[in-house]
Amino acid sequence: MKQLPLRTSAAALCATTLLLSATACSSEASGGSGGGSAKNAKIAFLMPDLASTRYESYDAPLFKAKVKELCGGCQVLYQNAGGDAAKQQQQANSALAQGVKVIVLDPVDSAAAASTVRTAQSRGVKVIAYDRPVPAVRADYYVSFDNEKIGAMIGQSLVDHLKGRGPVRDGGGILQVNGSPTDAAAGLIKKGIHSAVDDSGLKLLAEYDTPAWEPGKAQSWVSGQISKFPGRIAGVVAANDGTGGGSIAAFKAAGVDVPPVTGNDAELAAAQRIVNGDQYNTISKPIRTVAESAAVAAHAFVRGERPKGNATLFDTPSELFTPTVVTRENLAEVLVGDGKPLKTGDVCTATYARGCAELGLK
Repeated sequence: MKQLPLRTSAAALCATTLLLSATACSSEASGGSGGGSAKNAKIAFLMPDLASTRYESYDAPLFKAKVKELCGGCQVLYQNAGGDAAKQQQQANSALAQGVKVIVLDPVDSAAAASTVRTAQSRGVKVIAYDRPVPAVRADYYVSFDNEKIGAMIGQSLVDHLKGRGPVRDGGGILQVNGSPTDAAAGLIKKGIHSAVDDSGLKLLAEYDTPAWEPGKAQSWVSGQISKFPGRIAGVVAANDGTGGGSIAAFKAAGVDVPPVTGNDAELAAAQRIVNGDQYNTISKPIRTVAESAAVAAHAFVRGERPKGNATLFDTPSELFTPTVVTRENLAEVLVGDGKPLKTGDVCTATYARGCAELGLK
């Protein structure tokens, strides 16, 4: 499996920290650019879309709560672009006009977001790339999951599962449903999937880059492939739970058996599909850890400090976290239950009671 282009840079980060220490003090004293003093600073938290439920349900609330814990007087300006890159640019401009000190940006379009980063930095505002990188320009910090590894993990999990079931029928193979072609993180996930699939011995029947990660578009494409490859689709490696759910819906609408389908994000609906046997896997991400780490980094910037990462990606100091593959076998251990990301009562509604009982979820 190919690794992300990471390189540790402790010495460089230390040198940078020393270099910035003098300016940090003056920035702290003057309050930096806009947003008042460090004690009542404004921080923008700009998320990309509503196609994935995680941003509204987890990322935003967790980020806000951590900022409040660190800085009771700080204000988080949260906006979701709804998959519209132009709208996100407007939201960033509005945040800058309101005097934010830091923008935490999960870009709709990674290429288009470069202008947002440049504009903010020209005004002395720090930019933390969140979840998705901005490869064309150096952000001030990057907090995310190891997206290439995520792709490799879900791809390898499906490959191992299919091989464990026995030989795939002649002419059979898998579909690959990627994320948005404008999302650099989706490109990393796609690269990781190929690292697992290309040399697996399983035939890749077709693949698709899903515009804006829209589940409906994934469903439409998979529906066409079901007609094109009748009875030959042994599995679907989908880049997230939304595209995985769309893929599953296509098979159900066609009235054919649903093959193993992957996912990513550990959404509630995905957990229920896994309980029901409709979805094979998902990825449990430490969203709390990532959201809170972004809040800690934003607070550091607000105070004129520079956070230290554990790696460098796209020439940006980065903090990357490794998630966990979840299937029916470890759903209760990793994802659902007391102290887990999802509550048993939310997952195990009447519709899923039988599957929950089989898995010992009470």
